[in-house]
Amino acid sequence: MTQTVTDRNTQSDSMMADYAIVADWRDFIALTKPGVLRLVVFTGLAGLLAAPGSINPIIGFTAILCITLAAAGAATLNQWYEADIDGIMKRTSKRPLPSGRMDRTSALHFGIGLSALSVFLMGVAVNWLAAGILAFSIFFYAVIYTMWLKPNTPHNIVIGGAAGAFPPVIGWAAVTGDVTALPIILFAIIFIWTPPHFWALALFVEADYSKAGIPMLPVTHGKAETRKQMLGYSVLLLLVTILPWPLGLTGALYGLFATGLSAFFLVLAVQVFRAKQDDAKKMRYEKKLFAYSIIYLFVIFGVLVADRILLGGA
Repeated sequence: MTQTVTDRNTQSDSMMADYAIVADWRDFIALTKPGVLRLVVFTGLAGLLAAPGSINPIIGFTAILCITLAAAGAATLNQWYEADIDGIMKRTSKRPLPSGRMDRTSALHFGIGLSALSVFLMGVAVNWLAAGILAFSIFFYAVIYTMWLKPNTPHNIVIGGAAGAFPPVIGWAAVTGDVTALPIILFAIIFIWTPPHFWALALFVEADYSKAGIPMLPVTHGKAETRKQMLGYSVLLLLVTILPWPLGLTGALYGLFATGLSAFFLVLAVQVFRAKQDDAKKMRYEKKLFAYSIIYLFVIFGVLVADRILLGGA
């Protein structure tokens, strides 16, 4: 693509002027990426519930609300910046901005407002360490990942995976006011989980990324190399996910579930590695791994909470 991002955004603004803006509440919700938001909020809640000590229920609710608002704000800023790219890609072309149902200025104000409110409320009502990590997570996703990494390097999702790994750390810090070994490992689990999870999706929508000029790994290095790296990350995920158990940070309930769930994740990654399908319609192993990876993270963090709170693990 020869146009700069600024040129494309200017062109996008001009195109939007030709539409009648009919945005309603559903369009604002769509800007927050509700599907992604659920997982972010859940892992943040898991970090809060797994933390030692106690927290006033109202303050705890406020902390989770702030994580929700921050994730929604960051997702909105992501869609604001990528409106032109979303319009090119079939998978995202019906979002509020590229479809013309909302103007970019409204989206920008909405994203900034949610982000600022979340950080301020977290600092005033909970603690400023949690607020500081929350602020950095918004900056990382909206600026470092969206504006810098994603359009410029095939390592975008590897480094950018940190953006989605902060919620359990924030939830933990909301309760304890500090960050210790377990929340760091929880961060690492999501960080390492993100590449095979996202590349599974990228493999069967590779044509979309190629058309939009986004240097995702399947576009720049091919599908075979992507499958190879997915396998490597899946092996590492198995090791890191089990780690809290031998370190004595969790009990056997978590350890056994983490081992079994991660071993199955690895089995699926092996199937993807051995697959030869290049037709997106036939990529059943990739689609299976992508679907399982979402369930996997929900269950891993759910069992962590059950182990540490309900059954008194570690």
